[in-house]
Amino acid sequence: MRAAHFVGKPDWGHFMRSVLLASVFSVVLAAPALGAVAEGPQKLFTGRDLFGLEVASDPQFKPDGSAIAYVRASNDIMTDKARRAIWLVDPNTGAQTPLVAEEGPAFSPRWSPDGQRLAYVAVVGGSPQLMVRWMASGRAARVATLEQAPGDVTWSPDGKSIAFTMLTPDDGARLGQAPAKPEGAQWAEPLKIENRVTFRADGEGELKPGFNHIFVVAADGGSPRQLTFGRHDAGGPLSFAPDGKSLTFSANLKDNWERDPQEAEVYSLDIASGTVKALTNRIGPDVGAQYSPDGRQIAYVGFDDRRRGYENTVLYVMDRDGKNSRALTTSLDRSINSPRWAADGKSIFVAYDDHGVTKVARVGLDGKREIVADGLTGAGLDRPYSGGDFSVAKSGAVAFTAGDPTHPSDIAVSAKGNLAGKRLTWLNADLLGAKTLGKVEHLAVTSSFDKKPIDAWIVTPPNFDASKKYPLILEIHGGPFSAYGPTFSSDDQLYAAAGYVVVYANPRGSTSYGEAFANEIDRNYPSHDYDDLMSAVDAAIAKGFVDDQRLYVTGGSGGGALTAWIVGKTNRFAAAATQKPVINWASEVLTTDGYAYMGPYWFGKMPWEDPQGYWARSPLSLVGNVKTPTLVVVGERDMRTPDSEAEQYYAALQMRGIPTALIKVPGASHGGFTARPSQSAAKASAILAWFEKYKTPPAKSAD
Repeated sequence: MRAAHFVGKPDWGHFMRSVLLASVFSVVLAAPALGAVAEGPQKLFTGRDLFGLEVASDPQFKPDGSAIAYVRASNDIMTDKARRAIWLVDPNTGAQTPLVAEEGPAFSPRWSPDGQRLAYVAVVGGSPQLMVRWMASGRAARVATLEQAPGDVTWSPDGKSIAFTMLTPDDGARLGQAPAKPEGAQWAEPLKIENRVTFRADGEGELKPGFNHIFVVAADGGSPRQLTFGRHDAGGPLSFAPDGKSLTFSANLKDNWERDPQEAEVYSLDIASGTVKALTNRIGPDVGAQYSPDGRQIAYVGFDDRRRGYENTVLYVMDRDGKNSRALTTSLDRSINSPRWAADGKSIFVAYDDHGVTKVARVGLDGKREIVADGLTGAGLDRPYSGGDFSVAKSGAVAFTAGDPTHPSDIAVSAKGNLAGKRLTWLNADLLGAKTLGKVEHLAVTSSFDKKPIDAWIVTPPNFDASKKYPLILEIHGGPFSAYGPTFSSDDQLYAAAGYVVVYANPRGSTSYGEAFANEIDRNYPSHDYDDLMSAVDAAIAKGFVDDQRLYVTGGSGGGALTAWIVGKTNRFAAAATQKPVINWASEVLTTDGYAYMGPYWFGKMPWEDPQGYWARSPLSLVGNVKTPTLVVVGERDMRTPDSEAEQYYAALQMRGIPTALIKVPGASHGGFTARPSQSAAKASAILAWFEKYKTPPAKSAD
């Protein structure tokens, strides 16, 4: 699935014409508007500041290490949208140069092997096109006129051609025929007929009929040549063999591929003949294949699929023909991604998350590991998810995205003796340097259920005074197989600026703590993650500066489901805001865009096979216990946790007479829930306004 705009992080693993509904309009008006700016500069972070934030992503080292191309994203206050441009930064001095900044949105920069040209994707005339820029002259040209957006852009080793993936449309399903329409008649739209298993995707809506295939085109322009065919998708990343005669890709070419979304093998494609050969063969996904510099080996990642909620992705190396596959990272109980060969072919650079923090490590062919970069951060701004991008120069230097709790992602380069690297850009220095932000610190938590240590962080308001009492917001991540970390979060900073202490945690089920910890919720979600979250709240209260009569809870996606679960289990919270939640697992599993995956992997059975099991894990089953005033928020075009889920909960709360309101974010997908800055600010303002209405819990109760 394609990524959302940069200000939102897709969760649940993966995007706005809006008004707040009349039922909460008066609430929003009653609260201080986060986006309102008085005369003169504001020391506190405000909703309007979302328009000024910038973030760096996708750093690409020039092969000789003399420059880094990266994507610089900012928000346009006049269009209320993100705009992406490509910039260059000098890794020695940090000097920056705009490269593709005025022509329109541009992204996916990729250097030619000799570093003399840069391929990228730019929106030309409203359509994404494959472009090449000759760096010496500064001139750029469209390589080919494409009808669909290109992806997985990859240079051939000799620099003469570029491979990419692209949708090849077809006519879709047909059934019967409408009568002939008289000339000039105004008839209704024709029937929409669907027979695909996956026909919609969050952030994209209804998918165009067709299949993704691999193409190659001359780097100096020409007509693209299609290399793969058939009624299957071929996916990247792509990797050419050093001789340029073949490339690797990943796909599921089995007959039942649509109903087996986890399955994928690594394939070799002979470019001259189009012959495709499977190099892996097991139950489970094998992806991310990369040829070694000498072409003798292939690195890739994957796992044995045991139909559990979570599996660690392992780094493997095999011979070029697919033989002698061996795992290199089984001793590391973490999930590996983004393999990149070192120039000498003796090691592989990879990324992985550990305790909510993303690291880059060099893995030798003997499995030995050395961390070379630490503290990577992703391109999302609203919530503090772990993540990040990196690339490697021939010298072994690593360019990566790096930030911290008070700075979104910038570009950094690895430095000896300093795993955090040397920061090259400071994109938000002017904006955030004039602001007093909430301070983020680690919070030690021990679960009340089984005494497991739980990672958590606490955000204290600007100008914090430990002798005072502050209201607290528990903010819960989605996924549920994902992780928060010590990174920037606009939501949390807005809550802190409004005078709230914010606590966020990685309860059991979170990634970056090992396979066993994540699978504590395998076919058991929600469950004792509830206890972990309540323990995080208790640990914050024990600090002595939290008003235990003013506790609030919110979260999105999986965090929205847990929010609704929590208010069905306890009345300790004065108010709640469940965002893009799952409420009824039986309806969720059959209306989500990922229904081929969610039921088989998270439940093991479909709703008609285990209706009681589905009901027992549904927050709707606890709605009879709810006394907490609960706001319900969802994107109007959410296809991951459809708005019908939120509507069910809203209706149930209304029928029970529980104070509630429903907010729909117009045009917003699940992953793009906060993609428009105005809506992101308005959403946070509405949640705070809701909390301000309710200053004490509705009733005391034990957890």
